[in-house]
Amino acid sequence: MVSSGSTEATAEDPSSARIRFRSWLLEDVSADKPAKRADQAQERQQGAEPGDSAANGADGESAADAPDAAHGGHTGQRWWRVMCLTGLDYFSTLGYQPGIAALAAGVLSPIATIVLVIVTLLGALPVYRRVAQESPRGEGSIAMLERLLSFWKGKLFVLALLGFAATDFLITITLSAADASAHLVENPHLTSMLGGKQVLITLILVALLGAVFLKGFSEAIGLAVGLVGVYLALNVVVVAVGIWKIIEAPHVVTDWTNALTAQHGNPIIMVGVALVTFPKLALGLSGFETGVAVMPHIKGDPTDTDANPAGRIRGTRKLLTTAAVIMSAFLIATSFITTLLIPADEFRTGGQANGRALAYLAHQYLGGAFGSVYDLSTIAILWFAGASAMAGMLNLLPRYLPRYGMAPHWARAVRPMVIVLTLIGFLVTWLFDANVDAQGGAYATGVLVLISSAAIAVTIAAYRKRERGWTVAFAAIAAIFLYTTVLNVMERPDGLKIGACFIAGIILVSLLSRLRRAFELRVTNVVLDDVAERFIRDYAHRPLRLIANEPSNRDVAEYRDKIRQIRADNDIPGEDDLVFVEVTVRDASDFESELTVHGEVLHGRYRVLTLESSSIPNAIAALALTVRDRTGKQPHLYFEWTEGNPFAQFLRFFLFGQGEVAPVTREVLREAEPDRSRRPRVHVG
Repeated sequence: MVSSGSTEATAEDPSSARIRFRSWLLEDVSADKPAKRADQAQERQQGAEPGDSAANGADGESAADAPDAAHGGHTGQRWWRVMCLTGLDYFSTLGYQPGIAALAAGVLSPIATIVLVIVTLLGALPVYRRVAQESPRGEGSIAMLERLLSFWKGKLFVLALLGFAATDFLITITLSAADASAHLVENPHLTSMLGGKQVLITLILVALLGAVFLKGFSEAIGLAVGLVGVYLALNVVVVAVGIWKIIEAPHVVTDWTNALTAQHGNPIIMVGVALVTFPKLALGLSGFETGVAVMPHIKGDPTDTDANPAGRIRGTRKLLTTAAVIMSAFLIATSFITTLLIPADEFRTGGQANGRALAYLAHQYLGGAFGSVYDLSTIAILWFAGASAMAGMLNLLPRYLPRYGMAPHWARAVRPMVIVLTLIGFLVTWLFDANVDAQGGAYATGVLVLISSAAIAVTIAAYRKRERGWTVAFAAIAAIFLYTTVLNVMERPDGLKIGACFIAGIILVSLLSRLRRAFELRVTNVVLDDVAERFIRDYAHRPLRLIANEPSNRDVAEYRDKIRQIRADNDIPGEDDLVFVEVTVRDASDFESELTVHGEVLHGRYRVLTLESSSIPNAIAALALTVRDRTGKQPHLYFEWTEGNPFAQFLRFFLFGQGEVAPVTREVLREAEPDRSRRPRVHVG
């Protein structure tokens, strides 16, 4: 017989299980801890609230507790090793880029690819070398534009860019997984067994990717070096064999040139058509934003400082340049050999080269064994390219949305975000039927919008520094990328539609989250100057009575009349001192901020505390709680009713930080201090 006591001892308390699950869910398993610590340090400098202990790690580790890759040159990896991490995304596009180029440009594919390479080396590369200089913590072009804009227009602009970034990264995950499954399904040894199951295989690969991050995506650079090294080596073999086959059969070159002449006439028309066509090949421009995002992983010089990480910037520029040169060489070579050696019908849907042109050549000319090894390497790097994109998303969204108040606190943690992104990946895979070609437009749109925004950002940065030559050059590059983006959207509007869905989803969820969190105490810290500190110290043994005042002329009559009115409305004895509180709203779109309180004596008798904040009710509530904690006494707050429709007043508070101050202040206090006996008193007359 088992006693009731032993049963209680062995039974699991459901609440304990929920607590353990929540702790596991919020535990920090991020692969980008250096970037996260650098970002948390930056948030502290800006007065934003860093993630809570659950989001920062099981032990509550924060930027102040551990070595920071953003400070000093003693941490991080050599630039060429980090290049392999960003190369997971960049170099893996060789798995599908030649096939997409052949479908988009036909026999013009090599010429259009050369145009793409020129734009890459003379356009995207200089832009992102400048982005690396302007945002050495890896914030990227979005952060550069965020610094240039304020209020709601800045936040909405950043949310729109985040929507396109989400398009880029999420389509990278689903497109790479779809292409990996295509390599599996089309493998001669597996096609009979796996044929028709590409959607299922893609879903499994996306789920496995999510599982990796749920378990804990620790150090990935070592694995990335191995994968990229093997993959590029195998591609060198395939390219070399392809070129040799062309040398052995020179008639294929003649056939190609004859086809060019027959379809397009003369070289000038060919170049013109290639200029119009190359935007469809924009997948080859992916990887630059990721290259900047991994900056905190790069080892700098011992003399690097947070203000001037010259070594890390130099390493990032080497990374970007080397990756762009390697990729450009491969793009031209692979486009040339696939166009000349693969029949055009094989590139189309159902063809053996669809989504796997180089794998087709590997099987065709190097045999089934080498082809299968190539397939395995391609599958591995394509699947792991999704990991690079997932890491980029986990680094990007928590950097902005919680700070804007536009995501719940759990969005700072990795695992909940992984679950959300994995489910979205399932949805995208199902909607596109795991088709590589169908996702190309959405991917290209996301890539081009981000590069265009980066070009605009560096143009503005150069203009503000009065660098005339760079301003003109970057403006020209921005115009080219804007033209490319517009042309791509016109040719393949599905990319804009998908991007618009992501933007609408992010903005809707963000606004609902901010609405839900509207009454949170959004002040991260309260700093009192010497005069304000003295005012509060004087009330250590008696209650402090604070009058909320909207300043006007700030003359003697204003304060005298205000005191008379407040005393009459609230029956305050004449001997009790009153202190005015005046809040100036800076940028109401900011959600969290540090509060600095200045004290002053006006007209020789009126004590005034002045504050700057994004919200009047939050500032007054935070000040009242600080006074209570400093003095041990509950302060009294005095307000006037605001005239107007209550709903309109709430919208004023939500959008502009003003509105009906009294009830909102009380609600903020109620949420911040559940114990009514310790809550500051609110009086309205």
